[in-house]
Amino acid sequence: MNLFLWYPKCSTCKKAYQEIQELGLQVELRDIKENNPTVEELTMWIEQNNIELKKLFNTSGLVYKELKLKEKLPNLSAKQQIELLASNGMLVKRPLLITKKEVIIGYKPGIYKNK
Repeated sequence: MNLFLWYPKCSTCKKAYQEIQELGLQVELRDIKENNPTVEELTMWIEQNNIELKKLFNTSGLVYKELKLKEKLPNLSAKQQIELLASNGMLVKRPLLITKKEVIIGYKPGIYKNK
């Protein structure tokens, strides 16, 4: 089963979920604000998919800006960055589609075809 992490109030997440439904993809829905990714999940996804850590941060989000992370992130270790992401789902770029083969970060129309 694929895992779809989203924020239900986000218009981009809604569009992404609509495309998933139209394509008939089976997903387990998870509200990223209510049930954010754990350190273990993030570490596994990063390692298995060779994901650059900064791609996982929601750089346009209010929490990111309030915490002034643009200035702080370069001084944090990878472990500290992962712990920060796991501390608040609103720091994580969304939506995230986790399949057996890959992690798809963000959304553009057509991105889920052939998944």
